[in-house]
Amino acid sequence: MPLNRRQFVATVAGGALAGQAVRAQFPAPAWLEAYREPAALIVSGALADRVAWNRLTELADTFGHRMCGSPGLENAIGWITAQMRGDGFDPVRTEPVKVPHWARGAESLEVVTPQPLRLPMLGLGNSVATPPEGIEAGLLVVSSFAELDRRREEARDRIVLFNVAFTDYVSTVLYRTDGATQAAAAGAVAVLVRSIGPPGLRTVHTGAVRYAPNGRRIPAAAISVEDARRLQRMADRGQHVTLRLRMSAQMLPDADSANIVADLRGRERPQEIVVVGAHLDSWDVGDGVSDDGGGCVVVWEVARLLKQLDLRPRRTVRVVLFTNEENGLRGAYNYRDVHREELHDHVLLLETDMGIGAPVGFGVSGNDLVRQQVSTIASLLRPIGAAGVQLTGGGADIRPSSLVAGIPMISPDVNASDYFVIHHTEADTIDRVAPEHMAKHIAALAVMTYVVADMPHRLGSPLEGMLPSQ
Repeated sequence: MPLNRRQFVATVAGGALAGQAVRAQFPAPAWLEAYREPAALIVSGALADRVAWNRLTELADTFGHRMCGSPGLENAIGWITAQMRGDGFDPVRTEPVKVPHWARGAESLEVVTPQPLRLPMLGLGNSVATPPEGIEAGLLVVSSFAELDRRREEARDRIVLFNVAFTDYVSTVLYRTDGATQAAAAGAVAVLVRSIGPPGLRTVHTGAVRYAPNGRRIPAAAISVEDARRLQRMADRGQHVTLRLRMSAQMLPDADSANIVADLRGRERPQEIVVVGAHLDSWDVGDGVSDDGGGCVVVWEVARLLKQLDLRPRRTVRVVLFTNEENGLRGAYNYRDVHREELHDHVLLLETDMGIGAPVGFGVSGNDLVRQQVSTIASLLRPIGAAGVQLTGGGADIRPSSLVAGIPMISPDVNASDYFVIHHTEADTIDRVAPEHMAKHIAALAVMTYVVADMPHRLGSPLEGMLPSQ
């Protein structure tokens, strides 16, 4: 796949960790002045309005998780589509997508020796099942792929646990995606992965496993940080640990799903499009609020708020709620293919998929002029602390379209300090979202979207001396 979650986070984190920021090198240009009043109106409107918060709570409470192939996802698609039509977008449609349908089934993990003990676990998405009676085998704990390679002879016929401390998502997620392939090549019968995230009160993080096309496929599951440490201590003491893993997961025939596409039609150049997107599907634990139901409601609210404030920009603002980001990206590829002929008219692709914490700015992928103009626009967001601009940005769902047509990409830069504590866990519920942070998130995205969609020339073209509409 062109860009998975790991690669996307790597791109964003690389720019942030390097401390590279884009800053306007000149005084604010004349064209920006006419946008100060609309920006202030958008910010105040977003901070005062509770429509988005109420919709997010209803989405989470009513439909729960939205795993591909589940009734929750398809019923949520129907509810959102109806609500959007009531908002008066022009038009709202669903674009059919066939998506993978992995079903978790019953699963369990037990310590058999030296003392019976049941451990919380979650099978990794797309994993194969164990035999009905389960797999009972000795445990081998390793801390890296390199250690596994050194201890290959010990791995044969064992259950391998990758006990890798979380430093950042980029560095550790490889053990979840590729651990099964590496362990299978060493002769293991199953693989366990320490959850990809910091300690979180013994919560377990699921996510997708990726098998080598021609490799042996073994069952794959995640365990909590605390239990990975427990098993490590037992191994360090020289105790022989035997585990029994049972998983009844199965890959069912592809299911029907859809992307939701809603337009706020531009008043002068409707063929030119600014996309604001997020993914509606989630894993089958928690309610998928931070990943990424909240993002969906935020981008939906961007367009609704502009319409409510009667701020219809020159260009079309298009809301896209993608399906199947978590275990296939088929919604992303479908959008690229269905809209291929009009991608040259896409001015900007924006995606939010790192939670809905308080915004601090944006990440930008584009040429120097694009970055300068985004930095200039972001200066309007200093009152809410969201004026920073990093050198890289994007998203897994917008990347395929960007690659085809060279479309600039941006993503919100948020305070995500708690995001990976709840990421892909039962704890991803509405209770972890602060309404005031969500409101600022909407304000930042709506200001950026409106100005980019309304500028006299498209993003990345010279603007000096051009005045925006009054």
